[in-house]
Amino acid sequence: MSFTGPSVGSGGKAARRAFEFGRTYVVRPKGKHQATVVWLHGLGDNGSSWSQLLETLPLPNIKWICPTAPTQPITIFGGFPSTAWFDVGELSEDAPDDVEGLDAAAAHVANLLSTEPADIKIGIGGFSMGAATSLYSATCFTSGKYANGNQYPANLSAVVGLSGWLPCSKTLRNKIEGVEEAARRAVTLPILLCHGKGDDVVPYKFGEKSSRVLASTGFQDVTFKAYNGLGHYTIPQEMDEVCTWLTSKLGLEESSSS
Repeated sequence: MSFTGPSVGSGGKAARRAFEFGRTYVVRPKGKHQATVVWLHGLGDNGSSWSQLLETLPLPNIKWICPTAPTQPITIFGGFPSTAWFDVGELSEDAPDDVEGLDAAAAHVANLLSTEPADIKIGIGGFSMGAATSLYSATCFTSGKYANGNQYPANLSAVVGLSGWLPCSKTLRNKIEGVEEAARRAVTLPILLCHGKGDDVVPYKFGEKSSRVLASTGFQDVTFKAYNGLGHYTIPQEMDEVCTWLTSKLGLEESSSS
């Protein structure tokens, strides 16, 4: 359930990479600001395309923050550079994760949320690789720290992953079990996973297994939605369910009161 990355090489520790994140697009709430959600795009995309879609959703109380990933050499593209939250190689459950890239992406997201008012609910969501980064952020939140040991600062109230997978799934149990605070956070953090059964990029089984791993590791509020015939893209029905779920989990007002 991982993608390999060259930073997890065989010749000892790789040199630290510099990550330059691209432009961030913000969609202001049309009504009373009750929640802020960072939404992360997929491989090769940017924050603009998702910001345009999110702006059309009937969620007037949410402020959307849509950052753009760094442009970096991607193993799956033969080293050709692309916007990506972390490096990806061949699809394999046993491949190592690009933990350095994941930590950098999760830290960038947490930093974007650091200036939000204390009374605003905080969420993270994404598509494909963005979904993987969102779920990785969820595991950092529950354990209270990144893989590099630094403290994770954001207080998450909801996490959404569309057509994605759970990175570092094999080490998740070690992060949660036996740590009372981590176990408590896992119990109460709402997570929504959606996946198309016709996905030919990130196979459906990866999303399904991610849901099972989360549930078996103590995450008790995990919802998994499957869509027959859906490929590696989103559809209005899926986004409608995301809206309903976010409204419920974030306690949003149904109308666009200001």
